[in-house]
Amino acid sequence: MAAAAALASPLALAQEPIRLIVPYAPGGPLDITSRALAERVRDSLGVVIIDNKAGAGGNIGADAVAKATPDGMTIGLAATATHAVNPWLYSKMPYDAGKDFAGITQMVRVPNVLVMNAAKAEQLKIHSVADLIAYAKSHPAKLNYGSGGNGSAGHLAGEMLKQKAGIFALHVPYRGANPAQLALLSGEVDFNIDNLAAAAPNIKSGKLKALAVTSLNATPLLPGVPPLSKTYPGFSIDTWWGLVAPAGTPKPVLDKLSKAFNDALNAPETKTRFNTLMAEPVGSTPAEFDKFMAAERAKYQPIVKASGAKVD
Repeated sequence: MAAAAALASPLALAQEPIRLIVPYAPGGPLDITSRALAERVRDSLGVVIIDNKAGAGGNIGADAVAKATPDGMTIGLAATATHAVNPWLYSKMPYDAGKDFAGITQMVRVPNVLVMNAAKAEQLKIHSVADLIAYAKSHPAKLNYGSGGNGSAGHLAGEMLKQKAGIFALHVPYRGANPAQLALLSGEVDFNIDNLAAAAPNIKSGKLKALAVTSLNATPLLPGVPPLSKTYPGFSIDTWWGLVAPAGTPKPVLDKLSKAFNDALNAPETKTRFNTLMAEPVGSTPAEFDKFMAAERAKYQPIVKASGAKVD
């Protein structure tokens, strides 16, 4: 009976709107894609309202989802940071990423890209990953790289590259991804591993040279650019996000939500809209998304530890 009562809300083109908590500020790719999907599920789920709760690297918003009533009326966005990196980065977490949530579906995968200032790459005669590694080995401690901060995706991907390649490059953390990209464009740092969505305009304009993507396979979003896994088998760090509900949400409710959002992700209009953001729609079942997030947490634990990054 409890499950039936809980199921009634999302099924009934709900009298009350469903609240989708986005743990980041309005305007970014996570917010834009969430709003696009909210529009597309209106016919199946009723009104879905986006509630932006930014702060503490996404932890504030994620915690609000974890502590919400598990009836399907409050759901939230789970991202690489909130559900794979932060559990190892923060000394104290307000929620348990492995126990306090129930997956609904993955939404998006965005490759990260290894980029250099194009003029600097030409000057140093670096035209490929092999060239970069060779330069680093023949010029010890001469290279540095920027990121959006300690523990950011760009920082961890850089540390993973250093481990795999056996090279040293000084990490220079900035206060966000935009300042880090400006530092690369101005020549303050030698390379970055940036989100493709953010780097794409400067790659297209010729200001940045793309050496490789960090997805396991090459991406049609950046034709002709090889994956780092071609040089280092198994190398894979993507930016991803998806939808979760509080733990204890009845399975019929999760299945209903998952079907609605997967149908929205598979719509041609969604793929076109996400393509402009350099984001690939990726749907999954609740169980598949739970398994994926657990695997991502396991992957990032040693990377965060090796990086030495910590937030107290």
